[in-house]
Amino acid sequence: MTAPLVLSDDTRTLLGWLAKKLAAHRPDDLMREETRLAQSLVLAEQLHGPTEAAFAAEQDLLAAAPRVRPGQTRGKYAALLRLIAQEVTQ
Repeated sequence: MTAPLVLSDDTRTLLGWLAKKLAAHRPDDLMREETRLAQSLVLAEQLHGPTEAAFAAEQDLLAAAPRVRPGQTRGKYAALLRLIAQEVTQ
C-alpha cells in the first residue's frame, strides 16, 4: 500500500487524532504495528460511524501512516504522523 499523493481532509484529521492520542498516552513506550492498525479503525469509526465512509477513511489513513519501525516510540511515531499530515516529505 502506498501513501496517497494528496491527503484528504479526513486523512489529515485522522492523522492528527492518532498523533495526539499516541503522544498523550505513554509516548515513551514502543509503538506497535497492531496499535497502528487497531487505532486506524477506531478513529475512522469515531469520525464516520460504522459505515462505508469509515472503511474508506481507515484505508486512506493506513496508506498515509507508514508501518512502524523497530524501536520507534509512540511519541516519535506521533511526530512523524504530524509531519505527514502537514505534507512534509522526508
